[in-house]
Amino acid sequence: MSKSDQPKRPSSIPDTPEEVRLNKYVASCGIASRRAADELIRAGKVWVNGKAVSEPGLRIGPKDRVTYQGKLLKPESNLVYLLMNKPKDTITTASDEKGRLTVLDLVRKKVKERVYPVGRLDRMTTGLLLLTNDGDLARMLSHPSSEVRKIYHVVLDKPLDPEELLRIKKGILLEDGRAEVDGISYIDGAGPNEAGITLHSGKNRIVRRIFEHLGYKIIKLDRVAYAGLNKKDLPRGHFRHLSPREVTLLKNFGNRKKNKQVKG
Repeated sequence: MSKSDQPKRPSSIPDTPEEVRLNKYVASCGIASRRAADELIRAGKVWVNGKAVSEPGLRIGPKDRVTYQGKLLKPESNLVYLLMNKPKDTITTASDEKGRLTVLDLVRKKVKERVYPVGRLDRMTTGLLLLTNDGDLARMLSHPSSEVRKIYHVVLDKPLDPEELLRIKKGILLEDGRAEVDGISYIDGAGPNEAGITLHSGKNRIVRRIFEHLGYKIIKLDRVAYAGLNKKDLPRGHFRHLSPREVTLLKNFGNRKKNKQVKG
């Protein structure tokens, strides 16, 4: 569809109380994060008033009718925040064309609201994953500037050489730039092939790529902490609702970072 066929509204003007940008509206309906909403819109999968559009920044008003896959979209009135202990062999997407189990399959029959994962864990990685229909929170936590801290337990196919542990601590140069970690150490009481690694990088498969670069194969990768949340009393494959206090802490994450910068 040509741009001339799309609804005519300037997108360079800031939102008004009556109008919002299309990508923000779609994210508020609980079907995708703001970034994923951009992709859906650019692919022509979101329609406004019966016509496909491709501009994520298009402003829409209260009387506009927004649909996705033929279904009318309405903003979620009940915000949901779930913390999952993701099992292995599970896909971190809304659906999978190969019919494989997804993280949403684990919550679909127990949570009526449509939620989506914040960030990704690859299929064989286990551990903490946040799911929500709060598009603003998801966007904030996914943005690199938030520097959300994650801790992983890594089990390797062979002992980790102390010199290579030091190399990782100083930063490894990968094909897409330097991979920096906040810390890495052997795990007390475990074998020399196990390590704990802390980082805030959001690069794709960053932990696996660091060790593969040094010639190691990861046997097990488990995210044990995310943005101050941990897996205490949360069995593998299960999820729980965040407490109001935990939600508040997550929403204040960006403010805490700003305050730290000011004090520094």
